[in-house]
Amino acid sequence: MPDVLIFADTVRDPALRHEVPLSVGDPFFYAEAGGTRHIVISSLELPRVEALPGPYAIHPWEEFGLDELLASGLDREGAVLELLVRAAARLGIREACVPHDFPLELADRLRADGVQLTVDRDLFAGRRRVKTEAEIAGIRRAQRGTEAALDAARALLRDSAPGPDGFLHQGGAILTCERLKAAIRATFLEHGLAADELIVSTGAQTAVGHDEGSGPIRPNEPVLLDLFPRDPESGCHTDMTRTWVWGTPDPELVAWHALCLRSLNEAIAGARPGVTGKELHFAACDLFEQAGQPTQRSKEPGTVLASGFYHALGHGVGLEVHEEPGVGRSGGAFVAGDVLALEPGLYRPGYGGVRLEDTVLVTPAGAVTFADYPYDLEP
Repeated sequence: MPDVLIFADTVRDPALRHEVPLSVGDPFFYAEAGGTRHIVISSLELPRVEALPGPYAIHPWEEFGLDELLASGLDREGAVLELLVRAAARLGIREACVPHDFPLELADRLRADGVQLTVDRDLFAGRRRVKTEAEIAGIRRAQRGTEAALDAARALLRDSAPGPDGFLHQGGAILTCERLKAAIRATFLEHGLAADELIVSTGAQTAVGHDEGSGPIRPNEPVLLDLFPRDPESGCHTDMTRTWVWGTPDPELVAWHALCLRSLNEAIAGARPGVTGKELHFAACDLFEQAGQPTQRSKEPGTVLASGFYHALGHGVGLEVHEEPGVGRSGGAFVAGDVLALEPGLYRPGYGGVRLEDTVLVTPAGAVTFADYPYDLEP
């Protein structure tokens, strides 16, 4: 195995969070050299890092001369840069693979010291493909909280009634996307989940894949909820979408919903080790094209598709909401331990759309869903 270097924090960097499963907000140095895993870190973090179960060799910055460097007149950033170069030399690292977002300043300084660095995006993405037990447990926690949040939103919709202004009313006030989001965020908080963004869109907004949604909700129109919170303990996300209509949905929406549900069920049944994301995506295209819907595969090259099945079937999910493997026109083979979000959808600008999404674990025997939640179009 090649030597490895990462310099980042574990809050924002999934490659490092996978190697060091602890939330550390300040950057530190992680190295693999000669088969040993090293952590070079501020003494402030030593007690927490030393409590980790992994077989790490842990080095405080003082070991590489932090006090001396600061006393020489260097500022903290300059001192840390120099001590990291010293650390690489002391650990015997002369060649190493680094992630694609390795800091350029540090890379330049290491190369000036004779260290050969090679960017290897696939190496670090591949390490995260097979989820650990702790990561899977975190995804399950996020999933349970997401289902509870959907219950909270669904309760508001069920308790609503049309008002004379044409909007749904609940509790004496117009029911809005913002009110549903507030109920969802409150439930996330109760379950210890974090979510900077979420989608609750309605009406024609639902035709725009990542429109976060706003405004009053009308009866008989789609309400699309796409939730992807993070479990802070593991750093992992789930990803789940349901589409509801209060009242009587348009027959076209009913047909779209049935097609999306069939596509989702077929995708879950088809996801297994050795199957490629491209194969699974094209199987969904087959279904939608047979129903007369345009897809990414059937569109004219170079044109933008805004209706029909205009996005990929899904993506990997874990320490990032979107990560490897891809489940689209260029998706590679799945491996046991992959976690996938599968999300077929159909849309038309100015009208609306339907999307259904579940997160699944690829096992040697096939895919197992994390979700235990109905798909009904009626909330």
